This record gives sequence, C-alpha cells and structure tokens, in this order.
Amino acid sequence: MNAFDPGRIRADFPILSERPYGKPLIYFDNAASSQKPKSVIDAITEYYSHSNANIHRGVHYLSQKASEAYDAVRVALKDFLNAPSEDEIVFVRGTTEAVNLVAATFGRTHVQAGDEVLISAMEHHSNIVPWQMLCEEKGAKLRVIPIDDHGQLRLDQVDNLITERTRIVSLVHVSNSLGTINPVKEVIRLAHAKGVPVFVDGAQSTAHFQVDVQDLDADFFAFSGHKILGPTGIGVLYGKRALLESMPPYQGGGEMIRSVSFERTTYNDIPLRFEAGTPNIAGVIALGEALRYWESIDRDTAVQWENTLLAHATVALQGISGVQLIGTAAEKASVLSFVIDEVNALDAGMYLDTKGIAVRTGHHCTEPVMHRFGIPGTIRASFMFYNTLEEIDEFVNHLHGAIRLLRPLNA
Repeated sequence: MNAFDPGRIRADFPILSERPYGKPLIYFDNAASSQKPKSVIDAITEYYSHSNANIHRGVHYLSQKASEAYDAVRVALKDFLNAPSEDEIVFVRGTTEAVNLVAATFGRTHVQAGDEVLISAMEHHSNIVPWQMLCEEKGAKLRVIPIDDHGQLRLDQVDNLITERTRIVSLVHVSNSLGTINPVKEVIRLAHAKGVPVFVDGAQSTAHFQVDVQDLDADFFAFSGHKILGPTGIGVLYGKRALLESMPPYQGGGEMIRSVSFERTTYNDIPLRFEAGTPNIAGVIALGEALRYWESIDRDTAVQWENTLLAHATVALQGISGVQLIGTAAEKASVLSFVIDEVNALDAGMYLDTKGIAVRTGHHCTEPVMHRFGIPGTIRASFMFYNTLEEIDEFVNHLHGAIRLLRPLNA
C-alpha cells in the first residue's frame, strides 16, 4: 500500500494556498469546519450555472436534471452510512437541526412528566439544549453520563443510568473539544437491552473514519456536510424506518404534504415528511460531490495519516513546559486541546493568527466540559488528512514564541 501523500491532496484544496498576513496558511480548525476541494466548489457553480430549478415540481428539462442530481445524493448517502434504505436518509441543515428534529418529534411523542433523557458530560451544546428544552416542557429529567480525568466516558456507570424511565440516549460519537472516540456501539447495546433508542451525534466521526449505522445499530445518526468537505447549511439525519414512520412531521409546508384541504391535511411518506419547503438543492448536490471525493482517496491511509499527525503533535506539545493537554483518552481522533500556564488562550490564538496559523480558542460550545476540568477554555488544534508534519512543527515553533511573549516574566 502506498504511503499517504498530503502534498498531492493539498493541490485539490484551493484555500490551502492562501497567505494570511503574507504567511502560508496553516489551517488547524478542522473540527469547526473542513476545507473544500475544488470539485465541491465547482459543483455549486455548475448547479447554478446549468441546472438551477426547483426539484420534484416541474416537468421541464432543468427541473428534471436538478431532481435527478438531488435524488442521487440520497442514494449515495445510504451507501456512505451503510443505511438499509435511502428512505431513511433525511436532509437537514446540519447536526443541530437533526437533534432538534428528533427532540421535537420523537421526543415530544415519547417523553412525559417524570421520564428521563440521558446524554453525556462531553456533549456539544447542540446535543444538550434541545433535550433541556424538551425536559423543561414535559417535566422530565436530563441525566448525564460522567467523564473521567482523561476525558473518557464512564462506561461503568451507563447501565445504571439507563432506567425504566429513560426514553432516549443521545451521545456524541467523537468529542469536538477533547477528541475522545466514545464506545457508542457498547452504549447502544446496553440501551437496546432495556428497549431504549439511541441518537448518535456523528458531526466529528464521519470526517475521520468510516461509519456503518447498521453495525453500530444506531437508531438515529446525524452529521453536517461542512465537516466532511461539503458546504455549510446541509446535513443528514439517518433514522431507522420504523422510528421515522412513527414520528409526526417537524415543520409544515412544501414537500412534506401529500394533500391539503381546509378540513384535513395528509402527510407525505418518509423521508419527505420531514423536509418542508424548498430544500438546499445546491448544498445537497455539492455534498454528493464531497462523497465522491471521499471515494477517490484511500480512507484507511487517510485515517492512518491523521493518527500520525496527532501522535506527532501530542509528543511535541508534551515537551513544552507549562502546556497541559485536556483530553488524553486512549482512543482519540485528531483533536488536541490544551492550556498553557499563565498564558491566556485567546491571546495565544491571536498571536498564532498573526503567523498564519488558524486554531480555535474558547469553550468550543462545550462549556460543561470546561467546567469539568476547571478551566475557562482551551486552545484547540484539529487536523485533517491534508495537514502535514511540517505544519505541526511550524505551529509548535510559533507556540514557543507565543509563550515567550505572553507569559509573565516571573511565571
């Protein structure tokens, strides 16, 4: 097997040749959003230039062309996730809307006063707040699986936390702020043993390794297109057919309708039942192009390369006095969060920016994680297969410069 060549891959991503402040761009904010290959960018232009029309409505050439391209992506997503049917693929704006959709439909139907919703202590705000809102509305209780000092799920507590009152478990697959890869398959097994369905937030996992929803036995699985080389504003919710068919509509209007009268409205079949209004046609088509890009590379070697990047950066940061890694799980994706003694994370991030290095600072929409570790936030460097070892070395070099400049002399 040939070694992975990030140099060849980088040529596919126009933005990686940008020079912020006259410096070569080093983009280490991939957990927030990945960069896009030219083929994805071109797909958006191609649609608006040659196929722009509403789908499933017109008999004319443009509508038919756009409809065929759009519908083909649903089939491609079925294969991407190994879902049993394309009818189980629902287009949403992103992972956040997917959580809200399930909370507002399945949740409102099944959660009543005194019931429980179980999440983990490392969830993104988007997988906390919709369940909080549901629990407040219904008089239910939100329960939390704790994490240990390494940022690992306390799997030993999961079985006891799933009770006869638990109506759904909602769990992140890979933590965006810690990089922890959660044992979701085992959590699903424990939940299913008690008849409890599980929602998996796959916003980070789909960007870093192949996901098989049938192997996981996930009841719901969601991810966002912009994390996996696609455009913003488009995402995917997978749901088991029986569950989706039992759920009421999320919003009203447009293609979620079969027929309307003033006396009665009947709703469309899944997945269209959950897709009200004109969809993000260009976004779906561009997401399809992102899937084709994934098929063009060797994902196994890409994952191996990201693990190499993570290991290299981890060793380098551990060698810097005063740097503390936050999130040291045994199973991790390519995310490194850390704090520096006597150095403000925001100041360090701003300094690195002047060197052309893009990192993320703050709580990363996971404030409870920061509370768990007793810190206000971290510096987060997150890697993708198009990053290089040389970029990490440059990052570490400038991190030394930031510490020299920003740390008090008496520290």
